Amino acid sequence: MSKNKSLSDSKCAKDFAVLEKLPTDSDSLARDFERYLTRHLGRFAGCDPFYRYEALSLTIRDRIMTDWRNTWKVYEQKGVRKAYYMSLEFLIGRSLGNHILNLDIDSQTKEAMNQFALQLEEIITEEHDAGLGNGGLGRLAACFMDSCASLKLPVIGYGLRYEYGMFRQEIENGYQLEEPDHWLRDGNPWELERPEYSQIVKFGGRVEWVTNHNRKPHVVWVDATEVLAIPYDVPISGYNNHTVNTLRLWSASATSVFNLDDFNAGSYADAVEAKNDAEHITMVLYPNDVSENGKELRLKQQYFLASATLQDVFRMWHLNEGSDNSQFAKQNVFQMNDTHPTIAVAELMRLLIDEKYMSWNEAWAITSQTMAYTNHTLLPEALEKWPVTLFENLLPRLLQIVYEINARFLEQVSRKWPGDIERQTRMSIIEEGDVRYVRMAYLAIVGSFSVNGVAALHSKLLTEGLFRDFYELWPEKFNNKTNGVTPRRWVAHSNPLMTELISKKIGNEWISKLEKIEQLKQYVDDEEFAEHWFDVKTENKKQLADLIKTKCNVNFDINSLFDVQVKRIHEYKRQLLNVLHVIHLYNRIKRGDAEQGGARNWTNRCVLIGGKAAPGYFLAKSIIKLINNVADVINNDPQVGDKLKLAFLPNYGVSKMEIICPGADLSEQTSTAGKEASGTGNMKFMMNGAITIGTYDGANIEILEAVGEENFFLFGLKADEVEARRKNYQPEKLVDKDADLKRVIYLLKCGHFNSFENGIFDGIIASLLNPDDPWLTLADFRSYIDTQEKVSQAYKDRAKWVKMSINNTACSGYFSTDRTMQEYNADIWKLDS
Repeated sequence: MSKNKSLSDSKCAKDFAVLEKLPTDSDSLARDFERYLTRHLGRFAGCDPFYRYEALSLTIRDRIMTDWRNTWKVYEQKGVRKAYYMSLEFLIGRSLGNHILNLDIDSQTKEAMNQFALQLEEIITEEHDAGLGNGGLGRLAACFMDSCASLKLPVIGYGLRYEYGMFRQEIENGYQLEEPDHWLRDGNPWELERPEYSQIVKFGGRVEWVTNHNRKPHVVWVDATEVLAIPYDVPISGYNNHTVNTLRLWSASATSVFNLDDFNAGSYADAVEAKNDAEHITMVLYPNDVSENGKELRLKQQYFLASATLQDVFRMWHLNEGSDNSQFAKQNVFQMNDTHPTIAVAELMRLLIDEKYMSWNEAWAITSQTMAYTNHTLLPEALEKWPVTLFENLLPRLLQIVYEINARFLEQVSRKWPGDIERQTRMSIIEEGDVRYVRMAYLAIVGSFSVNGVAALHSKLLTEGLFRDFYELWPEKFNNKTNGVTPRRWVAHSNPLMTELISKKIGNEWISKLEKIEQLKQYVDDEEFAEHWFDVKTENKKQLADLIKTKCNVNFDINSLFDVQVKRIHEYKRQLLNVLHVIHLYNRIKRGDAEQGGARNWTNRCVLIGGKAAPGYFLAKSIIKLINNVADVINNDPQVGDKLKLAFLPNYGVSKMEIICPGADLSEQTSTAGKEASGTGNMKFMMNGAITIGTYDGANIEILEAVGEENFFLFGLKADEVEARRKNYQPEKLVDKDADLKRVIYLLKCGHFNSFENGIFDGIIASLLNPDDPWLTLADFRSYIDTQEKVSQAYKDRAKWVKMSINNTACSGYFSTDRTMQEYNADIWKLDS
């Protein structure tokens, strides 16, 4: 396809009956809204607000259906190279407001709703966040899909349609409670079921050798349990460009609803057992894999996604290109988002050998030219591996293929390094030991033509550490693609006041070409513009303060510094460091540092922390309890008053982040250097004018390089210093030498924050004082405290802070996923747009 040819004037668009585009004026929108509400849903204007949301969603969906159909037709043309983005998470959040923005019909839609005395903003809030992801990984995938559509790249997303998303987090007495998140309870107007494209996925059974039609030995997988994969399509609209890509989500169902003989015999539970077992596969996002049943279900989810996706791609391939598979690698590429979908390497081999009757070498040539792997972690324990026994019971044919891949790979390693048995053992896809494991990341690397990290430091550390052996064998495979976020969702949609202010000065082209945001630099010293910028931030802080009051019953004074840390609760992300600082500030207040003469140097601070802990992660859940206990003490101490507030926001998610980002002054990015792959929250905050306090880790490094040291608060050890410090790390001595730290640890030890809950924080204290603490939390305490004092003093200088804020937004152009996707395409996918 010509890069200058639009969807509407393509040859394909002329070859089929084009759907008539529906008008988007306010009267037409109002008319269709009323029709859906009254005739389709059988409700009226005074009905439950959710039905108003549903009626408007169907009205807007009609407006994108023509472009969705036309986009499919273009992608189905013979010879079009396509990419398939496989991810177990797509944290897309709410869709209605995003589609309205991308269609550029915000004012028309507001006017249409005003005809019914309804507010568009209130209708939008009725939408449930799609429960399809956990955190950064899933949100990144959603941003990627947004940018692919906005860039007109032929990319189809593939994921799972979880009935229950990541649990709904509630806080009771400071503790995290997990409640089911049945986000599909009321239906989803943005999905279209496509049962005609269903696929069969096998589990269990056994493998037999037979003679095929050419009288050659052939493997068949028999006596397997079959599960039906039913696709549901979700539209992903591009920004104001008539392109609508597709996110295809698989739902698991039994091939038969129930066994009628068992039912008639009175065995009702047995009759529906197969149905229940099948539906469990896509019932819950991230089942707890502490138990063997949890591990089995997780592996089932991963294979279910890979097998259904690959079969679907072959279905489309044969429909559009015919039965010749020799050109498959030239026109298809699979991007595996982290280690979860990497079983696709073995599954593609199975399909090509067992069902397409290819030789091993032919199949491997296709597989190794179509698979690409993105790694998102530097934590070895996060690289998934599965017990061989589990793998064999569940996927016997796949294990055979993995063994063969590994044998041929180790032969290659042996030729490169003759006699180096230790290296062969390190690199083997099969980890030997009392319990043998299949290393899924290694399978991905061996089977892929591209392996990328997601930030410059991350990619460097992968090749120097975690995957060094593989890098020495195949340096050409490894590359970096620094993450980004979409400016449409995270600025234009989330921060309309700032969007309007920016667009008045430099036009609105920056929304689709974020590099244009650099033009804001010319207004950094413009006092009038700075005043408007401050006013916008103040309005956004009011909205955030309202959210905190509603959800946490804590009053945030908008004149205070809004200090925000929202992300998954994990030791390496070091929310603990943040809590220690809050305790330090509290101790200063109690000692009188914020009174009298000290008040001149004091900055009132409101600290917001949010995030979910994995249900089986005891220490992370203890950290949540500590945050809430500390908050309870501080917020109810009249001596503290407005000088310091702390709130833990329950059930943090995409929609809440859309309010948090615009209202934040300070972005906390405190991971132990060398542990965070990239981070994307840091980018969202930066785009919205928050200043980062962070370690030299992940994409923080590239943010620092973009904005300069004068607009970034850097603290802590660097990655190489962390490794050197481990050799002689003595946290007890750090406590003895640092009076501030000693006071903080004493308040924890003496039970000041758990007066009637004896010993509940002993595990946290022990982890902090452990010489083998992998996160070296106390090693960075002093640097963090000193840097936070610099933050406080900088915030007191309003003009200086506003300049820093404008500079952060003006320097954020590099961190758009549009740039990231362009790099993926130029270096890996090589698609026409």
